[in-house]
Amino acid sequence: MRRRRASAALLAGVVDVAAIAVFVAIGRSAHGHVVDLAGIASTAWPFLAGAATGWLVARAWRRPTAAAPAVVIWFSCVGVGMVLRVVAGQGTAAAFIGVAAGFLGLELFGWRLLGALARRRRTNP
Repeated sequence: MRRRRASAALLAGVVDVAAIAVFVAIGRSAHGHVVDLAGIASTAWPFLAGAATGWLVARAWRRPTAAAPAVVIWFSCVGVGMVLRVVAGQGTAAAFIGVAAGFLGLELFGWRLLGALARRRRTNP
């Protein structure tokens, strides 16, 4: 059981990181910035740090696909991420905060919702 939970938490963490990377890559592309590993890393690190903070605060590894930890991860990803962007001298325009909150919310909740629907379908054919 412990191994299964660890595998689920690892997979959930990887999917969250991938979701943040997709958000960053789309944003960089939309603004005409180079979409390479260095550019993605320099833009993504505040959001990744925020998501990691959310994972720790929510103890998300216990229930990595549940909605309650996802709320904490999302708020932390956006909130801590924006604070770190300010500290790092990166932009935090109001429109950007809104777009980031919406897009990251859709991604971080969306994959969890799709997973829940798939699990429900398997158990109730």
